[in-house]
Amino acid sequence: MRFGCFISPLHPIGEDLNLLYRRDLEFVELVDSLNYEELWIGEHHSAGWGTIPSPEVFIAAAAERTRRIKFATGVTALPYHHPFMVAERALQLDHMTRGRFILGCGAGSVISDMHMFGIAPESTRERTAQALETVVDLLAGRTVTRDEGWFRLVDARLQLDPFTPGGPEVTVASAATPFGVKLAGRLGVSVLSHAAPPWGAVRSGHTLGIERLADQWRHHEEAAAEAGRQVSREDWRLVVPVHVAPTRQEAMDDIRDGWLRQRNELWIDTFGIPMSRNPMSGTKAFEATVAANGIIAGDVEDVVTAIDKLQEITGGFGTLLISCQDWAPRPAQARSLDLFARFVVPRFRGTADRLRASNDWAAANRVAMQEAGFAARTKAMAEHAPASPDAPASPADGATAPGRE
Repeated sequence: MRFGCFISPLHPIGEDLNLLYRRDLEFVELVDSLNYEELWIGEHHSAGWGTIPSPEVFIAAAAERTRRIKFATGVTALPYHHPFMVAERALQLDHMTRGRFILGCGAGSVISDMHMFGIAPESTRERTAQALETVVDLLAGRTVTRDEGWFRLVDARLQLDPFTPGGPEVTVASAATPFGVKLAGRLGVSVLSHAAPPWGAVRSGHTLGIERLADQWRHHEEAAAEAGRQVSREDWRLVVPVHVAPTRQEAMDDIRDGWLRQRNELWIDTFGIPMSRNPMSGTKAFEATVAANGIIAGDVEDVVTAIDKLQEITGGFGTLLISCQDWAPRPAQARSLDLFARFVVPRFRGTADRLRASNDWAAANRVAMQEAGFAARTKAMAEHAPASPDAPASPADGATAPGRE
């Protein structure tokens, strides 16, 4: 299994924007230093909380500060962009990152963005399909002539060769509906699924839809088969918030207030999701979201168990992306990522297995080894013990050898 991070990012309003950009870049350096394999950055244009309008520009800056981590747009909202520009910029970033770029695509989710651009929300899925078909053709080196009204191409082809053989990976994000996974299967690109709605449970007892994740993969597989393609679960990414602390209670305490603030100020007050603002109702919804694995929070063993459960529910996926939110104070966020990288990842990657096996072997044989060591020490002490005063002197003790003066 591979592991990465997903940031929109969503920051509570009130902080200096320039300093937020600096902090987000510092976050990039942290996750790179902890050996996470991917970092996804979102695109937002309104509502205040989402502060990065161009993930491509952010990625170009972040790539120069890092050594090995891959970057992805999480996501490029295709209905907002001319598909030729999307494909061309993907190839430029493929070069600028030396192969560390993934083009993540989606329909967009912020209605106020769509309103400003004059895009009807009901048209975004159709636009996404049209744009992605075009992007895939262009990245494959094909010449495209196409007129969809909202974009037009005539004998269009990319003049850049990719840095990565075959071009950068393309991924489609999927949330509640099967549209994204079906589109990805038909076009032969990988898929990313959000495990649960970002606002969590609407109320205690309300389903998060995690049990339907297996259906998402089934739709993806069926669409691929109809197009004569094969897909692998290793290419399926799952996004879920994760917070690790020394104890489960501490993990819950770290993120509860920040989660409730985001629920109230962003999802209810800004976007109008119909949920109660009552503190008790919100706390119960938070606990229900954690209990249903819509948020993974706890100590190392809790987190390992929850990830195993998600593997069981989905039937298996290849990459877990931690949705990193500003719920906990920055030091607690950093500690969580550190604990996850040091103690959770080895449980799935086997990177501590040889050390554990060596420890088990030494422990299993400790009695025999101690006996052997004790016997060796006893023998050495006997061999090197001081001679008795009454014992005859030996040549080694300075006595004269027979026949010599």
